[in-house]
Amino acid sequence: MTDTITLIRPNLDWLPSYERALAQGWSPDTTRDVSGEFLDKLRRDPERFLHDLHNSPTIRLSDGRDVPRLPAHDFWISDGEFCGRISFRYQPGTEELPPNALGHIGYAIVPWKRKRGYATQALRQILPVARSEGFSRVQISCDAENEASQKVILANGGVLAKTTPHPDHPGQVKFVYWVRTPEGQ
Repeated sequence: MTDTITLIRPNLDWLPSYERALAQGWSPDTTRDVSGEFLDKLRRDPERFLHDLHNSPTIRLSDGRDVPRLPAHDFWISDGEFCGRISFRYQPGTEELPPNALGHIGYAIVPWKRKRGYATQALRQILPVARSEGFSRVQISCDAENEASQKVILANGGVLAKTTPHPDHPGQVKFVYWVRTPEGQ
């Protein structure tokens, strides 16, 4: 049986737990390790770090380019302790995403909290948020080798839509799924 998790908005009270996760080498970005970079910024100015983490006008891609940040609902995952993060990013009024966004929802669980069903629960909990923004379905992608993420997506009703070349790793593939959002929420 898994523990119950909650989604919380990033805040200063939880920032020390987030900092500990970074210090242990966890990266909230699944395409590149940003733990050291984030840790340095957080320790220099915690309030500014927290603000910029979710409110800066741009995001940095793995290739170093800065692109406009999409509107998003960002959450930290908690079982009483910081467990990871999940976000729903979107363009208002359309299911379409820019080429640099490989899905509406992204998540990352700290290694010491994996295999407890937390990502599955977090995805289930964020789907009504997507519905509240007018989405009847969302797109989620994962590496073809990432069986754990595939299980999370499938457990939430994911249907494989296509495979696509991995943008950061030539010769590798990403799976792209559609997941329906719950009605009546």
